[in-house]
Amino acid sequence: MPTTRQTERLLRGLREKAFALGFEDVKIVRADTLPHVRERLQSFVDNGYHGDMGWMAETLERRAAPTSLWPEARSVLMLAMNYGPEDDPLAHLQSPDTAGISVYARNRDYHDVIKGRLKEIASHLVSRGGGDVKVFVDTAPVMEKPLAAAAGLGWQGKHTNLVSRKIGSWFFLGSIFTTLDLPEDGAEKDHCGSCRACLDSCPTSAFPAPYQLDARRCISYLTIEHGGPIPEEFRKPMGNRIYGCDDCLAACPWNKFAVSAREAKLQARDDLKAPLLEDFLGLDDPSFRKLFSGSPIKRIGRNRFLRNVLVAAGNSHQPELLARVRPLLDDAHPLVRGSAVWALKQLAAPSDYAAEKQARLKSESDDDVRREWR
Repeated sequence: MPTTRQTERLLRGLREKAFALGFEDVKIVRADTLPHVRERLQSFVDNGYHGDMGWMAETLERRAAPTSLWPEARSVLMLAMNYGPEDDPLAHLQSPDTAGISVYARNRDYHDVIKGRLKEIASHLVSRGGGDVKVFVDTAPVMEKPLAAAAGLGWQGKHTNLVSRKIGSWFFLGSIFTTLDLPEDGAEKDHCGSCRACLDSCPTSAFPAPYQLDARRCISYLTIEHGGPIPEEFRKPMGNRIYGCDDCLAACPWNKFAVSAREAKLQARDDLKAPLLEDFLGLDDPSFRKLFSGSPIKRIGRNRFLRNVLVAAGNSHQPELLARVRPLLDDAHPLVRGSAVWALKQLAAPSDYAAEKQARLKSESDDDVRREWR
């Protein structure tokens, strides 16, 4: 059993290693410290707030506590890596001919960036302190945000995302589970107070109440997790957001302490800072895969991506985009065709739309697409 001094030296070296690898903060929590998470998660699922994310219900029991996932775990190290933007993350909203991509997705997939570095830190921990370890980055049934709040990295704000007094809210989370008994840091207090800036900023009113999120109304969910057509009530509010949404994060006053990412792989690619919608409308599957190789955007596939871009095109008030929209009325995938119909209806003169409708309804066999032509 290591002495207190040995443990302090171990953790000091571990924090130095973490900072050298690009992490901003490391905090520790006991693995059995989340007694109320199961009830909150059950309520979320019972209300249907998880939408199409059936895996949340399927893995509920394993998510309820770290020890459900790994009974031998005694401590969890929670780490934060900053991905703060260099510029105004909502500037795209002023240019409807451009595409709005969430800050976190403007370069490399954070899973790839963080996991390898977590493994380095975990190896450092084992070589100096012993024990067994497992590392996770948002892909296993781990409740990262409640764990991070309990560890003291920050608190879950009224938008349900984590907020830190040190670095704001633009940061990723990673976790290292260990069989070692390590001293915990203690939870951070909630510092939201009476502020509701995040709640009021949401374009689709996705927060039924403070600290509650209905994912079915969230643009991030709709543009990434949802597999079908965008529900019509959310198309106009989407504006030109084609992958994720940063409005509630950007509204948080605690981001006055945020700084831009120091990890080059998380800094925005020049071609994804203010990309033109017209450049995306011509993507076939190979060009989509090439453009977004190594990007988190790649995982939604070309068809969902074009669905999102077509909604943005319909909101653009740019009739010149019709030259790119019309060919997609013949796309092989009904999700793309149906979204192209909606974009056409928003951009074309009513008489042109009526003529197109009459010509195409006869040959269209997909029910969802036929409904779009109504």
